[in-house]
Amino acid sequence: MNFEKQFIFFFSALGAFNGFLLAFYFAYIANKKKFSNYFLAFLLLSLSIRIAKSVFFHFNPKLSGIFIQIGLSACTLIGPFLYLYLKSYIKKETSNWKLHVFPILVGIIVLGITYPYIEHKTIWSTYIVKTIYLQWLVYIVLSFKFVKALFKRLLNKTENLSSIDIWLISIFSGTTIICVSYIIGSYTSSIVGALSFSFILYLIILLFIFRNKKSISFFEEKEKYENKKINNETVKQISKRINVVKNKKLYLNPNLTINNVAKELNVSQHTLSQILNNNFDKSFSLFINELRVEKAKELLTLQNQYTIEAIGYESGFNSKSTFFTTFKKITGYTPSEYQKSQKK
Repeated sequence: MNFEKQFIFFFSALGAFNGFLLAFYFAYIANKKKFSNYFLAFLLLSLSIRIAKSVFFHFNPKLSGIFIQIGLSACTLIGPFLYLYLKSYIKKETSNWKLHVFPILVGIIVLGITYPYIEHKTIWSTYIVKTIYLQWLVYIVLSFKFVKALFKRLLNKTENLSSIDIWLISIFSGTTIICVSYIIGSYTSSIVGALSFSFILYLIILLFIFRNKKSISFFEEKEKYENKKINNETVKQISKRINVVKNKKLYLNPNLTINNVAKELNVSQHTLSQILNNNFDKSFSLFINELRVEKAKELLTLQNQYTIEAIGYESGFNSKSTFFTTFKKITGYTPSEYQKSQKK
């Protein structure tokens, strides 16, 4: 094997190896076990198996047919686990997950036993593989609805994306790129899909970025307060005084910061943030945005001459897109849909 082939083999195999490591991390090591982490672990595992198959098959065409069949079969679970991960993380829904996994798993096992790859290579390459990629693509389309709002915010540049938002966009985009790479690779070379290992490497880069921000675990921002307890009396006092944000309508200031509110309450930013996270189960931005949405709902039900866009500004939002995105996320309705529902 010449240097060029060794180079390609090393970096493409590295992607599969890193994928296995990350799958292990999310399944067993992540500090706070969440059901969505298991979906992510299986997503990475399925991707890694598929990538590993491509790498070894490209450099060893005489690879065992069983290994090739396992690698291709793993593709059937990539789309479902992407869909389930985004749904469970963004919508907080895990119901009916078995319907997306077990029928497909049973189906591909039965298909593999009935038409093993070794004896039916033509059927696999002509029909089965194309159907697998189509199924993967369909799940990507279905998954897009969960990250659609994040992409809008990214393109409009009206609101800063959090580390979590960037992570979810990366997961969706990376999986999509890998899928497209394999579809293209079926007409060019099988190594094209495997070389999408850069997506896996990007996940590791994100891991170090988040860890450097002193986050104890992936996307578990509340955990950083776990070992810094505030006495109960202080919690009670601040919890009562925090109503000043609503009573004084501080939330109507579109440039309101946690520092402004902390000064109003005469506490540190850290203390205020910790109390909101631990006792109200929400971040500062969510706490303020919920108050703004309540104000917007009040204005939307009134018979006035405000446009919906103006109502957003009157409620404390600094842009139309932020108002629409936040209102939909909190209420499940767009402002206009909510307004129409109140007139019925």
